Amino acid sequence: MRPYRKEKMGSTIRDIVSRTILHRLHDPRISPLTTVTRVEVGSDLLTAKVYLSVVGTPAEGSKTFTAVKHASGRIQRVVAEKLDARQCPQLTFLMDPTVEVVRRTMAILEENLIENPSLGAEPPGNDADPSHMADQVDLDAPAGDSSEGRTE
Repeated sequence: MRPYRKEKMGSTIRDIVSRTILHRLHDPRISPLTTVTRVEVGSDLLTAKVYLSVVGTPAEGSKTFTAVKHASGRIQRVVAEKLDARQCPQLTFLMDPTVEVVRRTMAILEENLIENPSLGAEPPGNDADPSHMADQVDLDAPAGDSSEGRTE
């Protein structure tokens, strides 16, 4: 099997599932801000884990996930029709945990900025203090005159 076959199939499944959720499922429980973040295809190409993320409250995410799992047979059928493969992988839907980790990390960073506003006061790239640069560069030397490496 070609090494990129799993990635190509995963990308194709992700596109098909995304379009199916957006255009073919008319369940009011599904949030319009539902995203298929990634698809992991098994090495035998017979299983695929479809990771979803929902922007919104945890209750919206739970309702959306329930609705997508309820419609998994229809999604499976659409993928089987559109996928150019001998056998269609069995789809398993999961909530993507990385989105929640990023959300918690951002909340912690915001809390730290509120508690200590001086952390965000300096613009990036302004790390160099001119008084410390004198140790690195001879400011009194004329341009083009390098006294490094010479002994007088």
